[in-house]
Amino acid sequence: MTVESAAVATEGLNRPLITLSIMLATIMQTLDGTIANVALPHMQGSLSASLNQIGWVLTSYIVAAAIATPLTGWLCDRFGQRTVFLASVLGFTLASMWCGISTSLGEIVVARALQGVFGAALVPLSQTVLLDINPREKQGSAMALWGMGVMVGPIIGPTLGGWLTDTMGWRWVFFVNVPVGIMAFMGIWKSFPRDSALRRMHFDMAGFVSLSLAIGALQLLLDRGQEQNWFASVEIWIEAYIAGFAALYFIYHTWRTPFDRSFFVN
Repeated sequence: MTVESAAVATEGLNRPLITLSIMLATIMQTLDGTIANVALPHMQGSLSASLNQIGWVLTSYIVAAAIATPLTGWLCDRFGQRTVFLASVLGFTLASMWCGISTSLGEIVVARALQGVFGAALVPLSQTVLLDINPREKQGSAMALWGMGVMVGPIIGPTLGGWLTDTMGWRWVFFVNVPVGIMAFMGIWKSFPRDSALRRMHFDMAGFVSLSLAIGALQLLLDRGQEQNWFASVEIWIEAYIAGFAALYFIYHTWRTPFDRSFFVN
């Protein structure tokens, strides 16, 4: 695609509405990385969970997001950016609602994992979209705005989570995403340009599985290491072996896979 054709493709877009919508989605996703931390003691009592068990509310979200993030490019190529964005926002919002109405530890852990899966594409996709819809001279400002949105979520998460937990209950830590998700979904639905799937990428199952195992095991190791006294624990050794062997296989598999130059041909 030439520079001229790219400029034509972005003519007539409602850039302020697109930017607002995707920034709402981005802040919603980054906020959930920290907003639930301060609510864990309240969840623990409500869900009759032990201290070790309630930690899975955070771990499941982080691990699921880490595993699902590499799928973003393939999903956009397969279904188009607009479809992936809408599905991600809708899925994240519904998963947040499920978190809020959960009555058992198992329910909320599964719901948090779904939050991670659906939210994984929001941050990388929002950055891509902002670059696509803005001319070159405005891309610096767009990235500054995007960076601010990415940083705001984790910073205000604990404060907002503590206030919601104290005033309205821990379930509102998740219900707060519902109106934000609805606004982001409607804004993207109304303003986002329709795009067609390119279908240039082939899904590499072996690569994805090995990378997912490596990332998931490493994330579990880092997240639970201090709690399990690091390598004094059998669990940590198992996670380290899985992460190491999966990463080595992924490197070997990638090295042996032929490079597809046709992907870069427009």
